[in-house]
Amino acid sequence: MDEEHIERLINTHPEEGVDGREWCQASMDAYLDIETAGLCPSSDQITIVGIYLIKGKIERLVQIVGYDITAASITQSLDGVSTIFTYNGSHFDLPFIYAQHKVNLAGDFKHCDLMYHCWDNNLYGGLKAVEHQLGINRLSKVNGYEAVRLWWRCVNDYDETALNTLLEYNKEDVLNLRTLRDRLIQFSQ
Repeated sequence: MDEEHIERLINTHPEEGVDGREWCQASMDAYLDIETAGLCPSSDQITIVGIYLIKGKIERLVQIVGYDITAASITQSLDGVSTIFTYNGSHFDLPFIYAQHKVNLAGDFKHCDLMYHCWDNNLYGGLKAVEHQLGINRLSKVNGYEAVRLWWRCVNDYDETALNTLLEYNKEDVLNLRTLRDRLIQFSQ
């Protein structure tokens, strides 16, 4: 795999047959999760920013990869969003994005960290642990440690399979954030 594949532009997957005018109307929600090359915002690169956009019945997945992760690409991808949903985003995703790209998502958007709503319902642990407690299925067996290893296999060995596995893992993270939110809404009814 060459650098062009690693440094790919925004990878979007709009729903088939969506009229662009319909997409531009009204506000939308975003489910956001990042993958990183480590745990230190000042030195470890953000490797993927995954954003699952929902406006009514219209859905779109955006994944920004590697060097294409910029302040402009993040803010452009969130254009029209009213609320960003994360899991532990208050302590990880949003501070990481701010440290590296000076984009203050918590200041620019409404932010709902689903982790705290989980705690209110006696659901503790990381996202995968909470998913397990709620019976939310996950196809990927990747964890955060493996995600870092996949990134370095992609970069060092030009391993396109590693990149695709990492993209699928990130996709599952953001899609499951919406499922988690739906389950939490059921708890409150």
